Formats: sequence, structure tokens, C-alpha cells
Amino acid sequence: MRPATPELQLKLKNLPTSPGVYMFTNAQGKIIYIGKAKNLRNRMRTYFQSARNLDPKTRRMVSRAVDFDLMLTDTEIEALILEANLIREHKPRYNIDLKDDKHFPYIKITTNEPFPRVLIVRRLEKDGATYFGPYTNSKAMRRTVALLTRLFTIRTCNYVIPHPTGKKQKICLDYQVKRCLGPCEGLQSQEDYAESVNSVIMVLSGKSQTLIERLHEKMQAASEAMEFEEAARCRDQIEAIKALMFKQKVDVGQKIDRDIIALAREDRDAVAVVMQIREGVLIGRQDFQLLADVDDGDELALETFVQQYYNKQPNLPQEIHLPYDPSNVKLLKAWLKKLKRSVVGVHSPKKGEKLKLLDLASANARLLLDELLIQKKKQSERTSKMVTALKDELKLSHSPRRIVCFDISNTGETDAVGSCVYFENAKPKKSGYRHFKIKGAKAQNDYRMMREVIGRYFHRIKKERQASPDLVVVDGGKGQLSSALAELKSLGFDDQPVIGLAKRLEEVFVPGVSDAIVMNRSSPALMLLKQVRDEAHRFAITYNRKVRTKRTIKSALDDIPGIGPSKRTALLKHFGSLKRIKSATIEELMEVKGISRGLARALLLKFG
Repeated sequence: MRPATPELQLKLKNLPTSPGVYMFTNAQGKIIYIGKAKNLRNRMRTYFQSARNLDPKTRRMVSRAVDFDLMLTDTEIEALILEANLIREHKPRYNIDLKDDKHFPYIKITTNEPFPRVLIVRRLEKDGATYFGPYTNSKAMRRTVALLTRLFTIRTCNYVIPHPTGKKQKICLDYQVKRCLGPCEGLQSQEDYAESVNSVIMVLSGKSQTLIERLHEKMQAASEAMEFEEAARCRDQIEAIKALMFKQKVDVGQKIDRDIIALAREDRDAVAVVMQIREGVLIGRQDFQLLADVDDGDELALETFVQQYYNKQPNLPQEIHLPYDPSNVKLLKAWLKKLKRSVVGVHSPKKGEKLKLLDLASANARLLLDELLIQKKKQSERTSKMVTALKDELKLSHSPRRIVCFDISNTGETDAVGSCVYFENAKPKKSGYRHFKIKGAKAQNDYRMMREVIGRYFHRIKKERQASPDLVVVDGGKGQLSSALAELKSLGFDDQPVIGLAKRLEEVFVPGVSDAIVMNRSSPALMLLKQVRDEAHRFAITYNRKVRTKRTIKSALDDIPGIGPSKRTALLKHFGSLKRIKSATIEELMEVKGISRGLARALLLKFG
């Protein structure tokens, strides 16, 4: 970035002094760094000082940035929240990356319904439901959900209870095997069901001991009233909860909710550990992988993690213990107070039991980091073998570390699409994936379709002066390979390595050789090619299905007044298929944004 240009000088001169978020972009318009500031003018001007005043990472970032954008906020706390959300969404190159955080599951209890369900979801929503998580050990979380729904007879059906029309629901098998008490037919009161749901919430909140005490009282009362079946049910619940506590929990003294956070780091790789203490009991451990720049300090990595983690954490503790005080501790406390609506203490223990817990969290983080590094080393060795084997098998001049694979998917005369997947060092890189709607080629002409897709992909590479892949794989035999070669030659990519991989016998076709290369089934080279080809096939089919479903829904909804493109898209996103829209109730249709009761009735009349 060059501050001497008139445009940037003017932009810098007119910067506001208010708080907000700034975003640096590169020549391709991609966001490469996101930051926050209490005073945007002062903060932004620091980037344009002498390079000697900037650390190496910031110098690299500034050298690649060509512009910046601003988003103003009313307060510094709002800037902190906005920064965390934008980093999560864009994952800029020069911000510390909390890997795969968007995929972690949550437990959702639909307390916005009269008879709530316990669901596993991947996204937090402001819908009045109660959430727990995120959980990094999804298997253990699913086992816990299964145990709790069975233990407290929580319904697993999708019925709307009570039904708005008064319609009776058909009782399901869960009632017959006593895994549900039949609220759909009015066999269980809302008050009794709410008590069961509250018990699940108490367990997930770490208040199991309090729940056990309540169940003891309930069991005793039922026994004195000679309701022995109810007393036995309470006894079984107590034993099951104790067993769960024995497996997962360790008593650490004071009855207070705390999170103990530690971080272990080696070069760019880091692991953060959160030990969750609820009511003085250690209920579990969550661990997260981070990717940091080599010039980022451990303190910055930990602060970034804390902001990202609590930005999507539905249940905050009373205290957070860290290895050292964050540089922005006052702002962090103010933000956490706003989230929890009560004070959250942020401490850095120096002695006593709290320091021992912090040391325990650090030991866990170090252990997990060592495991991660061992796995990465094994993966690197495996990747190196696969790439080297492919180079030798195909007699390439250099190792194919960057591979793209093209596939075509069509159904009859319509909905023809193409896909391109990108592998780097034998691993899929989703940011390089592309899909195409076939425009010029007629249906059922796979050769022309393949030529069109490859032409559009490489035309963009040529236009943007990007590096060509080390190897192009086309899904198909000699015909598809010839089409690919012709298109590449017309665009000036005569030297581009390209092969065809036929499905039937896993035959590999290379230019200028009439006979196919038949590799050993256990060859690392063939394993890599099949993985790449299968991923391209999956991606193409998924996109084809999406296009086909969207067209089907569009044609079916075209005649309904009030249903335009945005509502069609919302219905498709919510239900996923026309069949589900047809079988939905009025209330289920009204859950879609923009669908009123009148439109819902019109839909039912259309499909009724």
C-alpha cells in the first residue's frame, strides 16, 4: 500500500475519529486483514508510518494491501463484536484463524415451543430457544443427548404440539416403548413435560447435584404416597445422572462457574483448551485448533481465541481464568458483561488451587498440540508419497502439488452443470472449488460441455494472470481428454499437463499415448486420483441436484400470487425439496420469513 497516492492521502485525511472496524483488501478485492479501533483515524495512520515501526507480519500485510474499507460503530464494544463476526465470516489471511469453528455442533432445546425438543444444530439463532455448546467432541455430545432424551422421556418427533387446528397426531412407537409419555395425544401435561425439560437443562448447565437433590425429594414424596412406579423412575434417573457425573466430572471445590483457558503453541500451530467448571465441578473440556502467523505472539493468539469463542458461546461463566492478563482486559470485561448481563471476572491466577487448574489446562493443551503435530507429520509424509508416486507414474517434470479436476453432471435435456475441485498437497482446498451452469453446449454432449467448462476456467486464469495448476484431471476417457486438450490449446495453454480418468476400469489416459495406463489398485498415485475424481463427481451431483430442485420449485410456485424469487429461495432453503413443502402445515410454512398465513393457505390449496 502506498500512502503517497492522492486517493489514499484524501482517504486518510478524512478518516473519522469514531470507533469501528477496518478491512484491508488486496489487488483482487479480497479481505486480507480485519481490525478494530477506538479511534479509526489514529489507528489507520499507524499503518502508513515508516516500515521500521511495523512488525514483520504487518509489513507483509501492508505490502499486499491496495485499499481499505471502514465500518463505523457507536461504541468500542460494538466494534469488538463486529470484528469477531467479520473475522469468522471472511477468515482473512493475516488474522489468527480459529479452524473449523463454524462446524462445531450445539445442543438446542426448543424452549420457544410448548413441548420442547432436544436437537443438535450447527448454528445459533435468536429464536427464543436455549443453546449449549459448542461441543468439539460430537460423538460424546450425541451420546449425552441420546441418554438425556431417553432418561427424561423427551419427545423426538417433529409434531407441532398442540396442533393449531386441534387435529390429533398419531402416537408413535416411542410411546409404546415408554421413551415418550404421549404429549401429542394429551397423555402428558405441559407442566409435567416442562419439569422433564428443566431437568435436561440442569444437567447440561452443570447443575446435576442440585437436580439429584430435587429428585431425592421427589422420590421420597412418591414413596410416602405409595406411588412406587414414580419413585422407581426417580431412583433410576438419580443413578443414571450419578453415572454420567462419575464418567465426566471431577469435584474442584468452590461452587462457582468458571472457565479455565490455556494455550499451547509451536510455530503457526496452536491449541486452545477450555476447562469448564460449573457449580465447582469440572464438567468437561473443549479444545480448538488455531492457525497463527509466526510473528503473532502467544498473547495475541489467546486474546483472539477468547473473543472468537465467547462471541458464539450461549452460556457464560461467572469467572474466566487466563495464563496472563489480556492487553484489552477492560474492554473484554465490558463486552462479557454486556453478553451475560452481569459481571464476568477475568483473572490471571498466580498461586493456589486456581493456578493448579491453569497448569492442568496448559498440560492438556500441550498434549493435544503434540498429538496434532504428530498427525500433521504423518499426513505430510503420506501426502508426499502420493504426490511423488503420481509424478513418477505419469512421468511429469515436477510434482503435481496443485491439482484441479473437472466433471459434468446432467439429467436428460436440462440442468447440465460442471464442477471443478482443487487439491493442494493431496488435500481438498474448498476456496478453489468452482461450479458452472452449462450455457453454450447442448444437452447430452459431454465433450462440448467439458470443453466449455475448461475454457471458462482457464480464460479466467489467463485474464487474472493466475498460476496454472500442476495437473488437470478430467473425468472421462479419450473423448473428454481430447476436448480438454483442444480447448487448452486454443487458449494458449499448450504445455498444461492434463489426463483423463475413466470410471469403468480406473484407466488413466495421457496425451499422445493410444493405450491407457492401468495403475495398481493399491498405488498411492491411483488412490489420490480417485479421491480427486470422486470429489469432483460429488460436487457436480450436489450442484445439479440443487439446480434441479430450484427449477422444480420455481415452476411449481410460479402461479401463486405473492410468491416471488426471494420467497421461493427462502422456501427452498428452509424445506430443501418440493415434497416437504407440499407436506408442510400452515404453521410450518409460516416459519419461513415472508410467508404470511394467507400465503401459507394459498400454498396448501395449490398442492392440496
